[in-house]
Amino acid sequence: MGHSSRGTVANNRVVVMHIVFAASECVPYAKTGGVAEVVGALPKELVRQGHQVTVYLPLYRQVQKHLKDRKIAIRSLTIPFSYYNRFVTVVNGGISDGVQFYFIDCPELFDREFLYETPSGEYADNAERFGLFCRAVLDSTKILGVPDVFHIHGWPAGVLAVLLRTVYYFDPVLKNVACLLTIHNSDRQGWFPRETVEKLLLPWDVYTPERAEYYGTFDFLKGGIVYSDAINTVSRKYAQEIQTPEYGNGVDGILRARAQDLSGILNGVDYQVWDPATDSKIAAHYTPERLEGKLACRKDLLHAFGVSNVAEDTPVLGMVSRLATQKGLDLLAEIFEQLVRENMFLVMLGTGEPYYENLLRSWQDRLPNKVAVSITYDETLAHKVEAGSDMILMPSRSEPCGLNQIYGMKYGTVPVVR
Repeated sequence: MGHSSRGTVANNRVVVMHIVFAASECVPYAKTGGVAEVVGALPKELVRQGHQVTVYLPLYRQVQKHLKDRKIAIRSLTIPFSYYNRFVTVVNGGISDGVQFYFIDCPELFDREFLYETPSGEYADNAERFGLFCRAVLDSTKILGVPDVFHIHGWPAGVLAVLLRTVYYFDPVLKNVACLLTIHNSDRQGWFPRETVEKLLLPWDVYTPERAEYYGTFDFLKGGIVYSDAINTVSRKYAQEIQTPEYGNGVDGILRARAQDLSGILNGVDYQVWDPATDSKIAAHYTPERLEGKLACRKDLLHAFGVSNVAEDTPVLGMVSRLATQKGLDLLAEIFEQLVRENMFLVMLGTGEPYYENLLRSWQDRLPNKVAVSITYDETLAHKVEAGSDMILMPSRSEPCGLNQIYGMKYGTVPVVR
């Protein structure tokens, strides 16, 4: 696979590049939020534009069901830590829509029920898990194909930029590779104890307030911001917002300092997947010109939630969300008693903070004729909610660029946003 021909110009004047995506989630393999949607959709589009794209993901337990057979790309990589080594196998996930997938397999770190946290809290070894992932991606590319650009996503991949510009600084194969960080959400930064610097074998000079130190912690996202060549985020507005104390969550200063390298590019939607005229996950197809199918989708949605007694003139309000304060669940709770006095039916899908999961269950138990809840992640059900609801609720306190309201507009489901 070798190095791509840097600087080749296609007929339409696009420079053809080899781009390596490093991300902690991607549809259809593993998903908790919008990152997975973007990492699923953007590489396909880049391939359509003529680029070579490779995506690296951890081999989580839920990824395994997508792999029919385990083709080994690299049998063993040695990933050093301060007092021991771990050994990683790289699995070839094959080519899908022109995109090459590889999975970093380290069962003791990734073969778990959840991606980042259990209902009782975050995994204590997340710094080690994603530090290993970043180093494994760098070492894998030296064997499987060195890119022109690393495109890293969110805090879990932030340390790749730190490693690239410190530990791998003199590597003749990697030193000229560019690095782009996409910030999907400044709320989630990956804060870890200062000992993490030593554990990941990083030089101590990264641990300063100007670099990756944040109030006594080692901050994965901040490290990514400081050491990447360019930074982008998921809308122009959010690029402005994260440079303010209100939305920057402590990295606004470093982002203001790098403002000339920061851009906002609006999230797009993969309309091959999200289109009510062709969506294979919904009960009936419809278009703006022919809306009859939407009624069948509404009936199917209510049936999927085990509901049968909703009058045809009762609006169905849908919500697909991570259940967290940042997503505005507290605002919904505040108006809940007022809301249920209206002629409406509320359908909610998501997982998240145990407090909100229990609160939603209590609403359903108390008012089954007004509320139906599914505490799970279910991609098919998410499509049914978008297609079968009359309105989609987005009460988020901050929303970098929520995809659900974009889906809502495509599905004729009115977004109600904060």
